[in-house]
Amino acid sequence: MSRMRKPRRPDVTSVELIGGAEALTMELHRYDQRWESFYLQHRRLIVEACTTGEISIHHIGSTSVPGLAAKPIIDIVVTVDDITAEEDYLDALVNAGYELRVREPGHRLVRTTARDVHVHVFEHDDPAVGDYLLFRDRLRSDAQDRALYENTKRILLSQQWDDMNDYADAKTDVIMAIKGRARATRGH
Repeated sequence: MSRMRKPRRPDVTSVELIGGAEALTMELHRYDQRWESFYLQHRRLIVEACTTGEISIHHIGSTSVPGLAAKPIIDIVVTVDDITAEEDYLDALVNAGYELRVREPGHRLVRTTARDVHVHVFEHDDPAVGDYLLFRDRLRSDAQDRALYENTKRILLSQQWDDMNDYADAKTDVIMAIKGRARATRGH
């Protein structure tokens, strides 16, 4: 069932990167079973903080894929009723200890001050959420794509990156190919 609704106000029209570009100095770590419990701790924190409106919460990113080496950053996606109604979720997340990093059309990113947990906020029906889950589920179920993705990350992390976003962009072709195979397998 679609939750189509009119936003309370217009969304932002540009990307606001709070704190500017940040160099990436991370390396991959072997999969750590504790990542799931870290996710669950933050899930509880988010549920307790966000008491206005309906939300859903999912563990995404490499730390959500057993066996996959990852940067030790827990990625979480939270969906909300209205991304423009920041008073319904953003203040609560900031009060819970997260800091705003990105405000852009359809998306907000908050993170811990230690930068080890990133919480991506979207509206319930945003296609990006389905893409995150499709990619995660493909990596969980396909050893070849999991190995391809890990190898790609290792190669890219052997380079110097002045901005973490440039590193993320460099993975796009491989991610798109993996999602394409996932869609083909699902018949979409």
